[in-house]
Amino acid sequence: MSIDYRKRPKKAPAVAVGLEHITDSAPGLVNLYKAAAVSLRKHQVSGERAAVYLVLDRSGSMRPYYRDGSVQHLAEQTLALAAHLDDDGVVPVIFFSTDIDGTAEISLDTYRDRINPLHESMGHMGRTNYHVAMQAVIDHYTSCGATAPALVVFQTDGSPTSKAAAEHVLCTAARLPIFWQFIGFGYDDFRFLRKLDELPVPGKRVIDNAGFFAAGPSPKHVEDMDLYDRLLQEFPQWLTAARNAGIVRS
Repeated sequence: MSIDYRKRPKKAPAVAVGLEHITDSAPGLVNLYKAAAVSLRKHQVSGERAAVYLVLDRSGSMRPYYRDGSVQHLAEQTLALAAHLDDDGVVPVIFFSTDIDGTAEISLDTYRDRINPLHESMGHMGRTNYHVAMQAVIDHYTSCGATAPALVVFQTDGSPTSKAAAEHVLCTAARLPIFWQFIGFGYDDFRFLRKLDELPVPGKRVIDNAGFFAAGPSPKHVEDMDLYDRLLQEFPQWLTAARNAGIVRS
């Protein structure tokens, strides 16, 4: 499965997708959109522009989270945030396990009950290889001519099969205008993701380009405002560091 979801450079407007448009085209996202607006103001990143990506784990242990709607809900939360940051109203979605299982997109017109049918069409659920998904995001971002930075919401429920490969890609990508926000579903202690979050600067990477938080065993029940606050906790500091380093244009 392959969908062309190229993002073309645009002049950033004063606002991205306005509330009126959300109300008309995606009324089910209105409350999420409002919650995201509060968190963006709180973290002083209202008016920023970023291409938003969603990366979803399809390893075998993820079945319960697709089944109970947790993954669909995260997709909706991400799309509502993206409506503030990216005026095309589209979020590229990358499903991964051992390899890239599929790519798709969600938009204000096509997001309802979208994730599970896509997931179910992709067949076997394999192991957990972060690096293949990360490289897919990097390849897409660097080939599409985007001028805004990227915020990647990267969901998983466990450590990767190849930790060395994941760390290598993250450190190499620190020179790119891409911020990786990892979210852990489930009971895992996520030692590796906590390690990635704390990799030394400049010993391992030029700037800190990743954040992590654990959403616990019931991620669908995390309060929306709490989720947005966690999603945006480290993004503003990264933007400042990336601009100071010339990685993101001022």
